[in-house]
Amino acid sequence: QMQLVQSGGGLVQAGGSLRLSCAASERTFNEYIVGWFRQAPGKERKWVGTILWPGGRTIYWDSVKGRFTISRDSAKNTVYLQMNSLKPEDAAVYYCAAGNTGGYYFTTDYQYWSQGTLVTVSS
Repeated sequence: QMQLVQSGGGLVQAGGSLRLSCAASERTFNEYIVGWFRQAPGKERKWVGTILWPGGRTIYWDSVKGRFTISRDSAKNTVYLQMNSLKPEDAAVYYCAAGNTGGYYFTTDYQYWSQGTLVTVSS
C-alpha cells in the first residue's frame, strides 16, 4: 500500500507564502493524479486542486486560482503545493491524496491519503 508523507505546514502571516510537500513511498505515485484538500474547523473537507495526467495539467478551486500552484518532481516522487498571498480563510488542515479512479473532485476519487498538515494564517 502506498504511503504519502506530508510536510511543510506552519504559521504564516496573511499575504505570506508556504510550500507543502507530499512524498510517496513508491515510484508508481507518478502515474496517479494527486489532489490537495483542506479542512477548516467545523467545515467539510474541500477540494483545492489537482495535478492531472497526461501532461501534468493542473486545475484549481476558483478561490485559490492564481495564488496556489501544484507541481511535481517525478525524480523525488513528490508533489508540491505552493501557496502564495495567503489569507486567514486559507487556514486549515491540508491533505494530499493520490488516485486513479477517473475522478478528481471528490474525496472518494482518491485511494491514498496523507496524514494532513496544519496551516495557520495570522491576520
